[in-house]
Amino acid sequence: MLNSRSRWAAAAVAVALHLACALAGSAATAREPQQSETAASFWTPRHPLDPLTEGEIRTATAIFKAAGVATEQTQFVQIDLNPPPKAEVLAYKPGARVRREAAAIIYAPAQRTVVEAVADLKTRRLRSSREVKDVQPPVLSAEYDAVPAPIYQDPAFRAAMARRGITDMAQVYLGVWAGGYFGIPDEEGHRVLRAVPYLIGDHVTNAYARPIEGLVVYVDPSAGQVLKVVDTGNVPASGDSGNLDEKSIGHIRTVKPLVINQPKGVNFTVRGQQIQWQNWQFRWVVHPRTGLQLQQVGYKDGRRVRSILYNAALSEMVVPYADPDETFFWRNAFDVGEYGLGRNAHALEPGKQCPANAAFFPAVFADEAGEPYVQERAVCVFERDGDMAWSHYEQGGEGATETRRAQNLVIRFAAVVGNYDYAIDWIFHQDGTLEQQTEATGILEPKGVHSHTLADDKDGHDTAHGQLVSGNIVAPYHQHFFNYRLDMDVDGTPNSVVELNVNASPAGPANPYRNGFTVTEQTLATEDAAKRSLNMVSHREWQVVNPNRTDALGYPVGYKLVTAENGVPYADPSAWVRQRAGFLDHHLFVTPFRADELYAAGDYPNQSKGGEGLPRWTAANRAIANQDVVLWYTMGLTHITRPEEWPVMPVHRMGFRLVPVHFFNHNPALDLPVK
Repeated sequence: MLNSRSRWAAAAVAVALHLACALAGSAATAREPQQSETAASFWTPRHPLDPLTEGEIRTATAIFKAAGVATEQTQFVQIDLNPPPKAEVLAYKPGARVRREAAAIIYAPAQRTVVEAVADLKTRRLRSSREVKDVQPPVLSAEYDAVPAPIYQDPAFRAAMARRGITDMAQVYLGVWAGGYFGIPDEEGHRVLRAVPYLIGDHVTNAYARPIEGLVVYVDPSAGQVLKVVDTGNVPASGDSGNLDEKSIGHIRTVKPLVINQPKGVNFTVRGQQIQWQNWQFRWVVHPRTGLQLQQVGYKDGRRVRSILYNAALSEMVVPYADPDETFFWRNAFDVGEYGLGRNAHALEPGKQCPANAAFFPAVFADEAGEPYVQERAVCVFERDGDMAWSHYEQGGEGATETRRAQNLVIRFAAVVGNYDYAIDWIFHQDGTLEQQTEATGILEPKGVHSHTLADDKDGHDTAHGQLVSGNIVAPYHQHFFNYRLDMDVDGTPNSVVELNVNASPAGPANPYRNGFTVTEQTLATEDAAKRSLNMVSHREWQVVNPNRTDALGYPVGYKLVTAENGVPYADPSAWVRQRAGFLDHHLFVTPFRADELYAAGDYPNQSKGGEGLPRWTAANRAIANQDVVLWYTMGLTHITRPEEWPVMPVHRMGFRLVPVHFFNHNPALDLPVK
């Protein structure tokens, strides 16, 4: 089931993924260990955090309908596990009875009401329900299907197309976006989607290559009504097909195969949703909104497994575009909260998005009728070479080298949301480091312009907010911001966050050669104090420590957040996208754990007016020292577009690492075998 804001030919998507996301491997795939691709239908939950089975989803749907909170006219935005309290999960012992509850978001289009409900799956009774006022749920797949008909029949739209010489609506594809919120009076009281047309013709598999520029249609899908048609003037369509097949490319290079081989099998074991790899142990699920989540991550140190993370997931993302034109200012996609990254998952292909030695696992979701379906190959897990783990060459005498080769374990999830494809990797290292890598690929959002080359743009208007990537096509500048929610439990639940800054020592008797520098540490005591941004000058970093446990040297045990590529938003602080995405104001927020604080931009960012999520929660300025803390880290990609990213974008990788600091008494990778 594909639920994205732009759904053109599935074959084109497959070709794009084949060319852009062939990350490693050959056409073969390892089958051991391999959870059956239909096993999710039959297995029995044995852990409090195990996802809902197909049978449980059906039971939940029946409970909601029997209680009257869902009907044949309502739509299930989401049905997912209602997790038990954290204390209950941490106290769980294998074999103990577990509570099983399902949470649902239910939308009634006719009444425009949103209801949140919880069902007890063991007693088969409704546990709670409440209507949530003044919110809009994410865009539903049924709405994508319903939008084209009223648009194609709308006289103003047909007239605008006729002025462009287009009368056959079968030649037109509509890309549908969430409406956002911009304080536009005639949109008040409506559920709003915005649609932009593309000329697909008879042989175009990449609809984005031929935008029918200057047209935007505003639609209320709940009413089946076109609200207005904005026409800023005709721009000739590009002659670029943008096709991604081998025939269009013209040639395929010859490359000798790179073979991945594990003759003795893999080093990881899978038990339900739990994976053990060398000293690492963790659980995983695919959430319909956030996609891949890690749960209860720990590292075996001696005879005990020491906790590091309780939960880690992409909380929200936003992609604001830089072009202020009437056809572009509203393009600010909240890909998690407006569309649902998990339900936009696609099946990973052996030897393409995942290498030949990968194992694949399904995920179970509920569709909008409350029926379960299985997304095959939603996640892959594989080992790969990790380059050098450590090395030293001993000089003097005959010399000797001690070197160890590293391996990594990768768990990967991918989703397509409109023109962009994203992969979410969590990478486990043998030295106790946990790395997050976010990958962006797919197709740049295009804008049709009059200029065929830069020389044609005499006044600079066409390329003021983007660059030409093909004749008559500009790819506007934009940014991608990803906010990750990290529920840290470093060696236990009570943790503190310490900020470190490097300072040059003043010249003087204590620093006569002016080479000294020191590191200052400050424990962030409150939520206000923990609203922090990166600082390259002071090499700012943040450590999550357990002040109640120390290493052999007396330091509190901890993990530090090691950042990489990042940026700052360029939209004005008063812009609606900044109000709705308040998490962009700082790179780091820290909050005390609350089970209902999950999404950085709030529970319902679609058409929100701003101030929800982190800005609202942190206004209480709660204490965070020696508490159960959650880190919210935002990283940003500022995308200055280029023709080498057209017609499909090479994978761009960014991320962060969680690195042990005083967590171990020595290098935990000392015990790696000599190759």
